[in-house]
Amino acid sequence: MTGHNHQHDVSSDRIGVVFFLNFFFTIIEFIGGYLTNSTAIMADAVHDLGDTLSIGLAWLLSKLSRKNANDNYTYGYYRFSLLGALINGVVLIAGSAWVLSEAIPKLFEPEMPHAQGMFWLAILGVTVNGYAAWKISKGKTMNERILNWHLLEDVLGWVSVLIVSILLLFFDWPILDPLLSIVFTLFILINVLRNTRKTIKLFLQSTPDEKMLDEIRNKLTSIEHVDAIHYLHLWSLDGERNVLTAHLEIDQMISAGQQKQIKQQISERLAGFSLAHTTIEFELPDETCRDD
Repeated sequence: MTGHNHQHDVSSDRIGVVFFLNFFFTIIEFIGGYLTNSTAIMADAVHDLGDTLSIGLAWLLSKLSRKNANDNYTYGYYRFSLLGALINGVVLIAGSAWVLSEAIPKLFEPEMPHAQGMFWLAILGVTVNGYAAWKISKGKTMNERILNWHLLEDVLGWVSVLIVSILLLFFDWPILDPLLSIVFTLFILINVLRNTRKTIKLFLQSTPDEKMLDEIRNKLTSIEHVDAIHYLHLWSLDGERNVLTAHLEIDQMISAGQQKQIKQQISERLAGFSLAHTTIEFELPDETCRDD
């Protein structure tokens, strides 16, 4: 247990370091984007703001996850990640809309950004985000793996800014700056809208996987003495930890030993679905369901 706690602490510390790196660098980006008159850097700053929120949330959740379920949060604190993802999505959508409102008019009247300033900011961006990606890549937790992809995406974004800044140092092509910001922002916006839509559905307790639900239904109804199934509910705490509840109608009166056998079969058939919580109720013949 001590080793597990130490590993958890190290993971939390890594995420904390990466959070502060991104937080301070995002501030530098917004200032640098304003001073260099670069919408591409502003677009990257908005993206990094979203990543900073994601990393901050992951850091908070890594601490909250140590707390056990209680009378206020009987399923634990996992669902906070959905709230954070929703807030993150709204911030990124608003930020992307703002960047597009700034960048699109510049396509028709492009202004030459300060290419040299862009170049040095891009060098700093690749360095900071590259170090953060390397730092978090040492982790093995799901939080750290997901964050690593975010940071690698940031590195690629700054490499794009670096390439454009080099071109602008040699060629008078100011339209490249708004073009890059629009392409980058639209790429972010499409992904954010898709993830936000999924988050809202999970928040509203929609079925996370309809195919999984059908497979579970078929596996449960194929068990001997299970005549039918109703009030079958599958929902997710945070997109990873799923919860299942169901009422199984038993076709005849069965002994305690037979009930134990059915429970064992249920456990075996649901084992492959990695469910975080399951609640299965038996209803014997002529028994009225109290939920009707």
